Amino acid sequence: MTDILKADGTVEPFDGSKLEASLRRSGAGAMTAERIRTMVEESMVSGMTTHDIYRRAFTLLRTEERGAAARYSLRRALFELGPTGHPFEDFVAEIFRKEGWTVEWRKMIPGKCVSHEVDVYATKGNETLAAELKYHNDPNYKTDVKVALYVKARFDDIWQCDPSVATTCPVDRGFLITNTKFTETAIQFAKCSGIELLGWSYPTEGNLYDRIIAAKVYPITALTTLQKAEKRLLINQGVVTSTMLSEKREALRAISMSAQRIGAVMAEIETLSHSVR
Repeated sequence: MTDILKADGTVEPFDGSKLEASLRRSGAGAMTAERIRTMVEESMVSGMTTHDIYRRAFTLLRTEERGAAARYSLRRALFELGPTGHPFEDFVAEIFRKEGWTVEWRKMIPGKCVSHEVDVYATKGNETLAAELKYHNDPNYKTDVKVALYVKARFDDIWQCDPSVATTCPVDRGFLITNTKFTETAIQFAKCSGIELLGWSYPTEGNLYDRIIAAKVYPITALTTLQKAEKRLLINQGVVTSTMLSEKREALRAISMSAQRIGAVMAEIETLSHSVR
């Protein structure tokens, strides 16, 4: 069995079943996933990295099922939203909005001691939530307990605000959201202290990946019909999701894209809107 080099520097045997499962999870058909797994295994050499394997699988998948390829690239697509965290904040806000929440971005909320700007503030019926977002460009970075402690302190101050001054204390649930992962101690602290965590693969069900797929809100950086420079120009215009782009075709014309290519981009967005198998 061939060993592969992971992004964190560790080495492990290549497991083709994990690759196949990842392809299926992205919506690739069973035959497509099996065929790509076989082709990747046949091209394996010792010392290959997980990134090499991803690029090979992504290239093969893109030629057969663009929608699945876009979903397969989601984790890396979120890193392309950077380097600042604002596009990620806008992206997460769009997920909550698609889930039926009324969303405000970067809202000031009074606390007992000071006022706090929360990245996302959302209401649905009588329920309210606020979220602090931590965006990272390094896929190996994990949000640790120090960050969880800091966020909990902010929410404690909001939850203890003076109703005579603020009229209401309008946050029922406090979230810490990241595009990467959490350390075990951060998870342990959050479970004990009452703040909710949302990360790429946490919790096991209803994590960030699951919610992206369910809401069908995809970052424009996942679109395979756009070039990297075009994605950056669109992000600079405030267009961060495929849905936003479908509603603002003029943004594509503004970056001098031909009608034929605009049609191809819209077709890919339409494909993405279909449910995963």
